[in-house]
Amino acid sequence: MTILLTDDIVLTEDDFKTISRAVYDHCGINLHMGKKELVRARMAKLLRQKGFRSFSDYIRFVMNDRSGAEFTVLIDALSTNLTSFFRENQHFDYLRTSLLPQLLARRSHGGKTRIRGWSAGCSSGEEHYSIAITLLESLPASGTVDAMILATDIANSKLDIARKGSYDSAKVEPVPADIRLKYFVKTAKRSSAEYELCAAVKNLVCFRYLNLMEPWPVKGPIDFIFCRNSVFD
Repeated sequence: MTILLTDDIVLTEDDFKTISRAVYDHCGINLHMGKKELVRARMAKLLRQKGFRSFSDYIRFVMNDRSGAEFTVLIDALSTNLTSFFRENQHFDYLRTSLLPQLLARRSHGGKTRIRGWSAGCSSGEEHYSIAITLLESLPASGTVDAMILATDIANSKLDIARKGSYDSAKVEPVPADIRLKYFVKTAKRSSAEYELCAAVKNLVCFRYLNLMEPWPVKGPIDFIFCRNSVFD
């Protein structure tokens, strides 16, 4: 069976298996048959951008690139990046009302309290900035808490977006008005209005590229992990 891209370009079963195996070996993402249409659609965009007339030719090009740069482009394209500010808000409610109070209570022995979180698969930044805002809303403003969030992803293109901390109106306006006014600055970049996170939010986040199949590079304990955008199935 083949899936038609155009009248003369097809994604064969062998091509799909080659890509699936390479992606799984590299980063553990399982592109099973149920994701074949997703793979076809996202790779089709790369073919058009780079001027290839077949999936097979593009796959050979990727596999023969010893620098690994083209494989990184492919991983960026195939990574699922479903995210939004305060998506599935019950997770942030639990962080605010249950976990953070427990951490503060256990560590209220004087001195500065250290809290570390990790957003694995942070995508374009909405998740880890939502965590940062939750911390700012929940922790004492007295400077007695040393908080930091590690934000990692395998898609460099998404990390670039996340580091900027700038989003268009469609992404930010669903955020509750009081939070939006407190932590977002409205700008007038490009042709449409954008919002940028304030420095207090950005300063809570440390960005890193991370392939979860590789050795863990971080030393020290992590108090909580958001792993909602990293799926190994």
